[in-house]
Amino acid sequence: MKKILIFGGSGHIGRHLIGRLTKQNHLVTVVTRNLHKNGSILKTQGNPGYLNIVEANIFDENEIDNLIKNTDICINLVGILFEKKKNSFNNIHTNFPNIISQKCNKYNIEQFIHVSALGIEKAIDSKYAMSKLGGEKKIISNFSKFTILRPSIIYSVDDNFTTNLMSLLSLLPIFPLYYNGNTKFSPLHVSDFCEIILKVIKNNILAEVIECVGPEELSFKEILKKLLKSINKNTILIPFPLKIAKIIALLFEMFPKPLITKDQLRLLKYDNILSKENKSNIDFGINAKLKFEEEILKYSYMWKNGGQYSK
Repeated sequence: MKKILIFGGSGHIGRHLIGRLTKQNHLVTVVTRNLHKNGSILKTQGNPGYLNIVEANIFDENEIDNLIKNTDICINLVGILFEKKKNSFNNIHTNFPNIISQKCNKYNIEQFIHVSALGIEKAIDSKYAMSKLGGEKKIISNFSKFTILRPSIIYSVDDNFTTNLMSLLSLLPIFPLYYNGNTKFSPLHVSDFCEIILKVIKNNILAEVIECVGPEELSFKEILKKLLKSINKNTILIPFPLKIAKIIALLFEMFPKPLITKDQLRLLKYDNILSKENKSNIDFGINAKLKFEEEILKYSYMWKNGGQYSK
C-alpha cells in the first residue's frame, strides 16, 4: 500500500486511474482546482476510505510543498491542448513539472510519474510539443526517481477525442482531412494506459522515458473511417489545402474551446507512433490488448440514428 498523490485527477485518465489504484488499497489523494465542481464526481471513482480529494492552487508552491511531503508516489496528469490566460503551455507543461520535481527531490519521495506525449521531440515548430519536452528536461535534471510516460492518443467512452469526432461526423456532410489524413497514431485505450501506470508502480520502474502505444497503428483517415462505420454515417472525407486549414484554425481560436488551433495543426504533421529512440511499454512486457475498432463499438451506438447524441 502506497500513499499516492495525483495532480490532474479529475481529467479523463485520472477518473479511470483513481478506481484502479484504490482497488489495490493504495491511499490516493487527488488535487483539484475546484472542489465544489469536481469533488462529487471524483468521490464516486474510488473505493471509500482510500480516496481523499483536496482543493489546491497548482501555482502555489507552499500548497504543493505540503502535499508532496506526505506522499510516497506523485503522479502528474495535468495537461492542456490549447492556451487560455494563465494556463499557457509553458506554465502548465514546463514550469509546473519543474516545481513538482524539485519538491519530489526535496522530500526524496519514492517515485514521480509524469505523463507527457508521444512524438514531441520531432515537432519543433509546436509550442505544445516544445513545452512538453521542456518539462521532461526539467524533471530529468531535478529528480532521479522519475518515470516519464509518452502515450499516443488515449481514448474511451468519456474521452474528448473519439466522442468529439463522432459528434462532428454525425452532424457534418463533409469532414476535412489535414495532410490528407496520413498522420499515423497508435490509439491506446485508457484502461490499457492505466495498466501501464500500475505496472510501473508495482515493478518500481525508474529513470525511464517510456513510449506508450496501443496494439495497432492507424492513420487519421483510417480512424475516421472506423468511427463512421461504427455510427453508420457516410460523411465525405475531403483533403483540405493547408492555407484554408490555417484560416479555419485561426477562426476556431476565437472560441473558448476551439476544435482545432494553429498549433494543433502543426502537430498533425508528425506521426504519433513509436520512435524507437526510447523504450516502450512493449519492452517492459506491458502489452496493450484493446483494439480501437472493437472498443468504440461499445459506445458508438449513442451517435447512431436514434441515439442520445445523434444529430
